[in-house]
Amino acid sequence: MMDALIQVDNIRKVYGMGEIQVAALDGVSLEIKTGEYVAIMGPSGSGKSTLMNLLGCLDRPTEGRYILHGEDVSELNKPQLAAIRNREIGFIFQSYNLLARTSALENVMLPLMYSKGNGSIDGREERAKESLIAVGLEDRMEHQPQELSGGQQQRVAIARALVNDPALILADEPTGNLDSRSGAEIMGLLDDLNASGRTIIMVTHDPETAAHTERTIYLLDGKIDQIQKNGSEKVHDETI
Repeated sequence: MMDALIQVDNIRKVYGMGEIQVAALDGVSLEIKTGEYVAIMGPSGSGKSTLMNLLGCLDRPTEGRYILHGEDVSELNKPQLAAIRNREIGFIFQSYNLLARTSALENVMLPLMYSKGNGSIDGREERAKESLIAVGLEDRMEHQPQELSGGQQQRVAIARALVNDPALILADEPTGNLDSRSGAEIMGLLDDLNASGRTIIMVTHDPETAAHTERTIYLLDGKIDQIQKNGSEKVHDETI
């Protein structure tokens, strides 16, 4: 039986002060086990981005607890959250977020520059090369983003997400800027990463993309509205 990588207990995220307050998340509880492949869906304003920011340790909940890899990260300060992000989480963004005029290899090396104990420059470069080879870009290491297709840029972003061997990969609309063929290739790569044991949580608006995952969490008005397992009917629940 898989261990829980993520445990979220009744988290709320409230924005605003005084009488004008908006609960972007309102009592969300969930559990995601190591090695799972999960999609998050919902209309604009449902809380998807807020939930991803909290899971990615980019923000803290107003109330509730978030346990990541056995550690309560709910009360950590900004430097502590930054250390957790660099050690435990790999991010994949819709817009790639690569540095221009910087080679693919240098882009992938960036997370290693902010981590302690990552060895010499040569050692970090070797790890980045291995990560690029793993996503099929061994012949594009010295290319800059503007010299790469959208699909290749996203592969660089995936290699960067993998280079620190994180416990969790968070993908925010990873195929949103890609044509259908490149999108299918990226989803195939994510599928392979999950098959190798990687835990992946993905925000998407596309049901076909979500269908790659084991289950989909539907958010509505800051709450978990529905949960769908592959090949099954949706069920109403407040927890997972």
